[in-house]
Amino acid sequence: MDLGIEPIRRINNRGGDTPHLSLSFDSHLFSIDTTRSPKSCLQPDAYLITHAHSDHYGKSAMLSERAVASEQTARALEIRYQHQYRGRTFKVGESIMIGDVEVKTYPTGHTIGSSAFGWETEVGGRVLVTGDVKDYRSLPRCDLLVSEANYGDPWDPSCVFEDDIAGFSEALESGATFGAYAFGKAQRAVALMRGMGYKDEIGMDEQSLALTRELMQNAGPLTEIQGGGNNVVSPWNLYKAPGRNKYVLTGRRDSGFPTIRLSDHLDFRGLMRMMEHVNPSQVLVYHPQGERASLLSHHLQQCGMETASLEMIEKRLL
Repeated sequence: MDLGIEPIRRINNRGGDTPHLSLSFDSHLFSIDTTRSPKSCLQPDAYLITHAHSDHYGKSAMLSERAVASEQTARALEIRYQHQYRGRTFKVGESIMIGDVEVKTYPTGHTIGSSAFGWETEVGGRVLVTGDVKDYRSLPRCDLLVSEANYGDPWDPSCVFEDDIAGFSEALESGATFGAYAFGKAQRAVALMRGMGYKDEIGMDEQSLALTRELMQNAGPLTEIQGGGNNVVSPWNLYKAPGRNKYVLTGRRDSGFPTIRLSDHLDFRGLMRMMEHVNPSQVLVYHPQGERASLLSHHLQQCGMETASLEMIEKRLL
């Protein structure tokens, strides 16, 4: 099926690859979760930023007037990187016009303000770019899916999991300090604590506290790291945080502290359910770079789907 879309990777001035990719269609060029192009190079119509994690390169793209991100993502980028966001914003679920293209936005449940983007080409091809996904239920059907594969290895047992909510609840009751990334996981930890009935102050390190106070509704009383009660701190601050009961909230298995399985991504089974839900005719796996994307792409090909991964995209000096 010819959707009238060409994925492109730009070669940077040093001869290396620019992160992630751009999509060329009709007379438009949309860059997806990537760094800015130098002023001397061809500029895209928009830098679409799905969320504010560093491996999606909003730190660079936020400095362009062509940046497009949700209001919460833009504010999170400002807090995290201490620069003014210069692009356009939207409320997740709204549509935004980029030139003559209507781009619809959808929540993905990955972080506060994380958003997927969807639009149609002139020949009627429906494009959906997800970013990272925890909840796919709001995503629409599409013809081309541009998807993540953080846990996309069908042969790795660690890519199949359930969140350990019971373990988190048990640690909370005993008084614990949780290691969680300042944006995304920290806010989810606070939401779980409040949902489990914890009403006391929650101690947080500086950036986690600033992001949670600014972006999270109904966060309840928050304070700086405290000696008693429960704390949520960045994983690299866990070793100097008070208390004995320390856990890292993660889907990974390389921590020096005890872990509680709590991921902000779909596991492999969830990714497969998402594929079934959006029902694409073609899939492009763009994140993360490396083996996981290639392995998911290979698996989908074995399932009879037309797929490619980031490494297979043509590289150009634009």
